[in-house]
Amino acid sequence: MIQQATLPKVLLLLALFVFFSVNTAHFVETVDSHPMAPYERIYHLDFEHAATKGPRLNLKSALVVNYDNGQVIFARNPDKKRPIASLTKLVTAMVVLDKGVNLDSIQTISKEDARRSARSRLRVGYELTLRDLMYAALMNSDNRAARALARAASGSTEQFVKEMNRKVKKLGLRNTYFYEPTGLDHRNVSTAHEVAKILHYAHDYDLIARITSEKSHRVRIQNHKNKYLQMSNTNLLVHSRYKVAAGKTGYIRAADYCLATLIQNKEGERLTLVVLGVPGDKLRFREARKLAEWGFKRV
Repeated sequence: MIQQATLPKVLLLLALFVFFSVNTAHFVETVDSHPMAPYERIYHLDFEHAATKGPRLNLKSALVVNYDNGQVIFARNPDKKRPIASLTKLVTAMVVLDKGVNLDSIQTISKEDARRSARSRLRVGYELTLRDLMYAALMNSDNRAARALARAASGSTEQFVKEMNRKVKKLGLRNTYFYEPTGLDHRNVSTAHEVAKILHYAHDYDLIARITSEKSHRVRIQNHKNKYLQMSNTNLLVHSRYKVAAGKTGYIRAADYCLATLIQNKEGERLTLVVLGVPGDKLRFREARKLAEWGFKRV
C-alpha cells in the first residue's frame, strides 16, 4: 500500500515518464495487429527544420530523415505524387503478414503470375513456400512472387489490392494508392514523404527487415529435387560501408529508378533515405550515398 505522503511523488514520477516518452519518439502506439505483424504505430515526420538545399542531385523527389527522432533533414518535392514501381512490394509484404498466412505453406507459380514478368526465374509450375516467395519478392523484386503471395493471402489479386489500399488508409497515407501488388502499374503512386513512412512501418516487421537487409538468400523449388535459386538483394547499399536495416528498390519507365532504405553508420546513427525518379540504375545508389554522407554530418 502506498503511503499518503509518498503519493504526490509517485504521481510526479508518472507525469515525468509520460512527458519524456511522448517527447523523445516520433511515433505513438495505436491498434494491436495480427500476431504475425508488429504493433502498429503511427509515424510522424517533422519538417520544421528540413533543408531544401543540399548536395547536387539528379532526381525528381528525395527525403532524408533522422530515423530516431523523425526530423526531416532534407526534402525535395516531398509531397509530389509519383509512380513508385516496386517500392509497392513493401506494402504487399505487410498485408501478407497482417493476414497471418502460414509461411511454410506452398504456392505454385501460375500463368497469370507470369504475365508481364519475363525476367523472372520463377517458372510457371514451380512450387515455393510463402517464406521463399517473400524473399524473391522483397530481395530480388520478383513480380511473379508478389502475385503468388497476393493470391495466397486473399484468394485473388483484386481482393488483395483492396486490402493494400485499406492498409495505407489506416496508416494515414492520403497520397498513396495501388492498382496491383507488384509496382508494374504506373498508377501505383505515393510521395517521398509517404514512402519514408511506408519504410518505417515495413521495418517494424521483423521478417521484412531481415529479408531486405540480407545480401543474398537461396530459395528452394519444392517440386524439383535439389533445385535452388540464389536471390541477390537489388539494394546495392548492402555492399556499402553502411549497415542496411531495411530497404527496397523499384523501376518502371514511368517512375525511373527509385530507392527507399534505412541505413546505419558506425556510430549507430540511422537515416531513412528516399530517392524517386532517378534517371539511372547505378545513379540512384550514388545519389543515395551523397545524401547519406551529407545527412550524417547533420544528425
